[in-house]
Amino acid sequence: MKYLRYFLKRYKYEILVVALIQHLFIGIVLTNLNSYTKYIWPLNMVILGIASIGVFIESGRWKRILRNFLFIIVLLLPVGLPLAHNFPTFMVITSLVYVAFFLFIFWEILQFLVSPGYINSDIISASACGYFLIIEISCFLMQVFFYRHPNSFKGLDISSPAATFIDFVYFSSISLTSIGFGDITPTMYYTKLVTSFFGLAGQFYSVVLVGILISKFSAKQNNQL
Repeated sequence: MKYLRYFLKRYKYEILVVALIQHLFIGIVLTNLNSYTKYIWPLNMVILGIASIGVFIESGRWKRILRNFLFIIVLLLPVGLPLAHNFPTFMVITSLVYVAFFLFIFWEILQFLVSPGYINSDIISASACGYFLIIEISCFLMQVFFYRHPNSFKGLDISSPAATFIDFVYFSSISLTSIGFGDITPTMYYTKLVTSFFGLAGQFYSVVLVGILISKFSAKQNNQL
């Protein structure tokens, strides 16, 4: 247990970025999406929950309690899916909780990125975590709108929750990177505005991140002179 705690603390950002990548892009290696909701989704939440422990090891007690509380909820929600009688409402609530969970982790990482210090491997890994967390937040927020109003997006695969989620991962990724192929499009004014907001947020994060990295690198160079 002591070694595990040390490992999670020492490589917290590397572990988290791997967990985020496998959660977002696990569909690349899946040949059957029917197994995603039943097996892969709960397993992904376990991996993400464990991976986020290291980020909060040195945080205050109340932050750790809140992280544990959110983790328990995001872990239990996939288990409760077969029991959900009102599927759209359940998915709206689930997506909102996931937005809160990923937003909480993102805020903690952002505080680390803007704190004084030198550029090192942790900064690089934490920067990547921040970008993937923005995709997570965008993806689940888009799901909130979709499950409340199914006509708010055009071009989604709605054959299963897994297929819809993967489409939103794709849509959020290309929106944040300003690629925009146009195969999936928002159709309501609010989904258009939310998509625009996250596109700007992704560009803003990239610009601010470059500034942070340059300032940390300059501080390191100045101290070496």
